[in-house]
Amino acid sequence: MSDKQTKQAEVEATEAKQVDAPVISEAQANPEKFLKEFDWHNYEEGIEQVADKKLEEFEKLVSENFVDTLDDEVVEGTVITITDRDAIIDINAKSEGVISLNEFRYNPDLKVGDKVEVLIDVREDATGQLVLSHRKARVIKAWDRVNNAHDTGEIVNGFVKCRTKGGMIVDVFGIEAFLPGSQIDVKPIRDYDQYVNKTMEFKVVKINHEFKNIVVSHKALIEADIEEQKKEIIGQLEKGQVLEGIVKNITSYGVFIDLGGVDGLVHITDLSWSRINHPNEIVELDQKLNVVILDFDENKSRIQLGLKQLSKHPWEALGENVKVGDKVKGKVVVIADYGAFVEVEEGVEGLVHVSEMSWSTHLRSAQDFVSVGDEIDAVILTLDREDRKMSLGIKQLTPDPWTDITSKYPVGSKHSGIVRNFTNFGVFVELEEGIDGLIYISDLSWTKKIKHPSEFCNVGDTLDVVVLELDVEGRKLSLGHKQTTENPWDKYETEFALDTVHKAAITEMVDKGATIEFNEDIVAFVPARHLEKEDGSKLAKGEEAEFKIIEFNKEFKRVVASHTAVFREEEAKIVKQAVRKQEAQAAEAKPTLGDANDALQALKDKMDGKN
Repeated sequence: MSDKQTKQAEVEATEAKQVDAPVISEAQANPEKFLKEFDWHNYEEGIEQVADKKLEEFEKLVSENFVDTLDDEVVEGTVITITDRDAIIDINAKSEGVISLNEFRYNPDLKVGDKVEVLIDVREDATGQLVLSHRKARVIKAWDRVNNAHDTGEIVNGFVKCRTKGGMIVDVFGIEAFLPGSQIDVKPIRDYDQYVNKTMEFKVVKINHEFKNIVVSHKALIEADIEEQKKEIIGQLEKGQVLEGIVKNITSYGVFIDLGGVDGLVHITDLSWSRINHPNEIVELDQKLNVVILDFDENKSRIQLGLKQLSKHPWEALGENVKVGDKVKGKVVVIADYGAFVEVEEGVEGLVHVSEMSWSTHLRSAQDFVSVGDEIDAVILTLDREDRKMSLGIKQLTPDPWTDITSKYPVGSKHSGIVRNFTNFGVFVELEEGIDGLIYISDLSWTKKIKHPSEFCNVGDTLDVVVLELDVEGRKLSLGHKQTTENPWDKYETEFALDTVHKAAITEMVDKGATIEFNEDIVAFVPARHLEKEDGSKLAKGEEAEFKIIEFNKEFKRVVASHTAVFREEEAKIVKQAVRKQEAQAAEAKPTLGDANDALQALKDKMDGKN
């Protein structure tokens, strides 16, 4: 056996002896000392008593190293483990907390060792586990930051998530805020989608704590910058100054130009020397252009700009060779009742008065001759370069129809014309363009009594006329329509002569008598006392009888008839016959004068209707 093996055997023998030897306690070895130092408190209470000093040290260590797990308190923790579903967070509590990884979806790069803000959600679940919430902690902290940004005016970053009615939804510190469409920019927004999924700077302008609503504005930041630029620009403004601007808005009355924080208006009349219907004919949105300052108010808040003033006035560029009597071509740009404005060159207009559109003398509107946009030829009648006025004529391009009027329309000649207009005293008839004549109301009909020409004809009707008078200097024609036919009253004068008798019926009962129609032209008046019949009664409406003409006036077309005169005439004849018979009998019988008088008186009474 080697020395090494011998030594190992001795060690093992020694250890075996020690194991087998009986163990002697301290109380057995020294009973007196054990009894003296024995702690009867621990024996009775079952726990070891700790000194007050040690307890204080322990409490201090706990307060320094562990947090108090109170509700609604946000604390910072450290990620110590990440599993498939959860993150284990150490917040220096008695145990670690658990947070679902769903709450960290916004942060896919989460790793062990990261510091995160958490809120105690459940102090101890069914398994005794501390449950934390990172989402709730973010919301609480976010509201604190939002409130602080609102109070201090701090500029915050936000992510534009999507569009919504009236504006956009913005993520600010993890809280959804509302961005109104009017607060996106200082200029109108035409495409909201261009801001989606963009990170922008905002200012918190309103917080509703009751409904947890937040309103942010990007426009407020722009306005702040613009205000500084505006003060600088306004301080340098001068009339006549030319500035570059951008078309910000177009309205029917003008264009708003952004001069770099200051807006000015170019009125529609200051856009072009030519007439335009709408500003979008000249400019378009976001277009850059130079404008000149025409005027501004004391505060320089209303700035009047001009665009056309940057170019020379067209009247100044009008050629010296243009003169009165020249024939020009132009476009009708404006029409009024009194005439039409024709643009003969860009910015140079002339007025064609309605009286210069046609040789016709009756009143008509300019719309009857031209329309807006028409290309027409005209003659320059007047030209005032100083006042920039020009008058034009169209009718001068055709010969004056009155130059040979005497040969075309001599007195007594017959023609056809179109009724163009009425007056209370007559009708204007156009024989040709520029040749009008007047038919007096008394020359319309031989027989009809006309109170107004509209009773006889309508505008646009064609009438046959005869030239009655011609005034070349006054350019007047007097026409007659009734003269184109024979006067039926010449015939009626014979047919309805005095004392002629005609049969007819009472047409109408009128004041002081009645009327009867002998034909379509002759309407006679019967006085009331001439309506009496032979039996003493009077004729009624619709009753037919014989009538004697007792008055006929061809000039005034007046006819008066009588029924009573018909049978009175018969009575007169009987009286005459009786007188002659009595005279013959008297000659034979020689009666006394009194007898004859009595007979005559009886006949007379009979004629007078006396019983």
